[in-house]
Amino acid sequence: MFTLFQSICGDVYIFRDLLNKRQINCWGVRSLGLKPKKSPKNTLDSIDIQIIRALEEDSRVSLRKLAQRVGVTPNILHNHVEALEKEGVILGYVPVVDAAKMGYALTAIIMIQIEGGHILEVENQIAKENNVLSVYDITGEYDAVVFAKFRDNSSLNAFLKKLLTERFIKRTTTLVALNAVKEQSKIV
Repeated sequence: MFTLFQSICGDVYIFRDLLNKRQINCWGVRSLGLKPKKSPKNTLDSIDIQIIRALEEDSRVSLRKLAQRVGVTPNILHNHVEALEKEGVILGYVPVVDAAKMGYALTAIIMIQIEGGHILEVENQIAKENNVLSVYDITGEYDAVVFAKFRDNSSLNAFLKKLLTERFIKRTTTLVALNAVKEQSKIV
């Protein structure tokens, strides 16, 4: 009687034989003489997740130490990191700074109504400002939301007055954060 293990092993041997005879490609599809396209990596495996978590904690860690932490060889780790960078999962390595210690203690959330057809133009202009952390398209009454840091109320006021002089901005509503319960960029 065949066990599940023997059945799987038999399938593997059949697959290997067909692959060696070039009757199927590595995806198990019968070969028609066409070269398969290399599909981009759409999912992250457990090694990728471990790498991302470790880099989010300390992006200055050496590849050797990171490989030890993840439990893979430095070569395998290098290949994974390179693939994550190439696929745009890892966009860069930046320090995490305390904005308040740099003099930017005031956090503002600014919702903006923009005249139709000019949303991206306005958002891209706002995104160029140094104190702007992020700009999002949103649904609802407003078209965009901006998260920004300011030194004080007067710098926020100057920023808002400048925004309201922009040609396509109809209206803004500003919220000031009193306390940050959680503020981080970690995903996993």
